[in-house]
Amino acid sequence: MKKLQEKICVFVVASSLLFAACVHRDDLILPQTSSTATQVDEDTIMLFRKAAERGEAWAQANLGRCYFSGIGVTQDKVEAVKWFRKAAERGEAKGQHFLGVCYLNGHGVIQDNAEAVKWFRKAAEQGDALAQTDLGRCYSSGIGVPQDNAMAAKWYRKAAEQGNAQAQARLGWFYSNGMGVPQDKVEAVKWFRKAAEQGHAQAEANLGWFYNNGIGVSQDTAEAVKWFRKAAEQGNAWAQRNLGSYYFSKRDIPEYKTEAIKWLRKAAEQGHAEAQRDIGTSYLAGIGVPQDDVEAVIWFRKAAEQEDAFAQHILGVSYFFGGTGGLSQDKAEAAKWLRKAAENGLALAQMTLAMWYFAGTAVPQDDAEAMKWLRKAAEQGHCDAVFLFEKLEEAQRETRTETKRAPNLFETLSAPSLIMPK
Repeated sequence: MKKLQEKICVFVVASSLLFAACVHRDDLILPQTSSTATQVDEDTIMLFRKAAERGEAWAQANLGRCYFSGIGVTQDKVEAVKWFRKAAERGEAKGQHFLGVCYLNGHGVIQDNAEAVKWFRKAAEQGDALAQTDLGRCYSSGIGVPQDNAMAAKWYRKAAEQGNAQAQARLGWFYSNGMGVPQDKVEAVKWFRKAAEQGHAQAEANLGWFYNNGIGVSQDTAEAVKWFRKAAEQGNAWAQRNLGSYYFSKRDIPEYKTEAIKWLRKAAEQGHAEAQRDIGTSYLAGIGVPQDDVEAVIWFRKAAEQEDAFAQHILGVSYFFGGTGGLSQDKAEAAKWLRKAAENGLALAQMTLAMWYFAGTAVPQDDAEAMKWLRKAAEQGHCDAVFLFEKLEEAQRETRTETKRAPNLFETLSAPSLIMPK
């Protein structure tokens, strides 16, 4: 009997750790198996079952947890829901939270956002930090409740004040952007720091960004690099790209050039579009890697397909001239990618597309379409576009007739060229 009691004590401690350990999936919290709680024998399961059948809510929640993750029993999420419900109906906060998770994700029960929110709220009102965080996310995203940033901030704050790193990071984001709270960069830094000090990767990356830009805190490049590195080493692609960019700016130092490519590649391989474009640029120019047009085009295409406007522009111009990376000249493909870049707001692409429409190059000649894109580029302050647009507007005012092409003016502008992003 003494050995069985010892097992109970060990598993109760393990269970508390198990409930505290969570993982992000679909931007919501799910239970994660704890390594200390995976060695559960039949005697321990039997003790949980007996206690659960007597109506002990803590045992019902733990038995549900075992069925949810297949700890000591065959995984059965329907059975897990059964025991979570019993615990939840007896007021056990962890059972309520996990039942909400099951409803939210359709684990062992028909997916029902409203029911998920109901159980999150019950657990949150008892002070369960994970449930408070999930309830905050539901309000933030309008899942099961009307979207309400103020209510989201309220529940994030409750969880954040209990030390929940995810809630702290979310509250920092809300303060940074004035979502549901007055915008306050200093307060944002405060909450990002709390989360970052607990190892929250995105908070580490955000804190690095604030130090790098001197927003909400004194500018400090060393601190920025420190936090970017912490996040990057956890696999955060955004931090990897920022760390790579820092080292790229110091590429005159040989070892920094190597570090730049290392971190940019890690981010690019995770699908970070700007890092993919950066790697493409490196291959095109032979910076930190052997010069390789074919490899450059591969990475530019990856970025372009993720709507990176600079990469789309580069790909468009590459198709226009042909030859780069083995690309055959293809005016239709050139126009397709340049238009995508222009539609994504890149002033350089808008200006180039305007010139193509004026000249009927790669697209049908169309002054009206040319003026449309010229205006867009001018509104963004593109110098050539501003100059040309003002001249054509002046001509319109003088003649009071339909806008006509100005071939002499157009010819003074340089032909489209492959302009690399800075």
